[in-house]
Amino acid sequence: MTTLAKGPEALRLPAPAPAPRRRGRWVSIALFLLPALVLFLMLVVAPMLVALYASVFRWNGFGGLPTDFIGADNFTRLFRSEIFAQDMGHLLVLVALSVCVQLPFSLAVAMLLNQRMRGRALYRVLFFAPYVLSEVITGVLFSLILAPESGLANRLLAVVGLESEWLADPGTVMPSIFLVMTWKYFGFHMMIYLAGRQNIPNELIEAAQIDGATGWRTFRHVTLPLLGPTIRISVFLSVIYTIQLFDLVWILTGGGPSHSSETMAVTMMDWGFKRSQVGYASAISVVMFALSLVFALVYQRFVMRRDLEGAMTSQGGRS
Repeated sequence: MTTLAKGPEALRLPAPAPAPRRRGRWVSIALFLLPALVLFLMLVVAPMLVALYASVFRWNGFGGLPTDFIGADNFTRLFRSEIFAQDMGHLLVLVALSVCVQLPFSLAVAMLLNQRMRGRALYRVLFFAPYVLSEVITGVLFSLILAPESGLANRLLAVVGLESEWLADPGTVMPSIFLVMTWKYFGFHMMIYLAGRQNIPNELIEAAQIDGATGWRTFRHVTLPLLGPTIRISVFLSVIYTIQLFDLVWILTGGGPSHSSETMAVTMMDWGFKRSQVGYASAISVVMFALSLVFALVYQRFVMRRDLEGAMTSQGGRS
């Protein structure tokens, strides 16, 4: 121990650890981090660099490394493509529906299941269960349910004469895909909102009720503002997932009919693995990554800035 002052109230500080001990500590940390770092470099960083490299070549994916350098031609071709413009339109539609319909629905269910009721735990499990299913299982299940002729949905709706082509009609395929997305993912967002609501002190809600606030006013002026960080995280996850949407669309429609349900990931898979134009598909993957990165940076800079600053302040206060 070292002393900064003399006397009975001397401030004693721990002596610095010997240099060999500090080096041993850093060696231990490096050894624990090394496996995860190697996997991250091999499975994340290396494929990203390969895709970026391949995006400036004309390459079919065979015969070793690409050699036919074409510069930015793949990107020029992509930005002039009508299919890419359709993909961007589908992305905007799904993002708008998710933010304006799916997430408010998830929030409403979460607020309902936060109330005291019989079977509340069972309802939570049932609503969250679809999220546990893989996208492939969900896609196969709903491809059977929404089959135009023999599907369960049309058999039930035939009673009132509301049969639909669902996934086979360009006019209904995107709403149908969004319906499946909502069924699978609303439970995930519901649990996020439920966790956020349970972190709000009940004393604040009770104080608002004592002051005469109705249920709606309490939710509008107390609960909703305090759920702000949770809602912003939920929106962020929803948009990032929609940009990368692939599994459900590939299983349900494969991008059809006539490209009316394609996303960028589906287009990338089509050109890369079906048409053997890996260079062009790599350009699509680079654009997807760029969209995700730009959205993440802009969203964190302008939307989640207060949340991140608050987290850093809290950590600083506890240290």
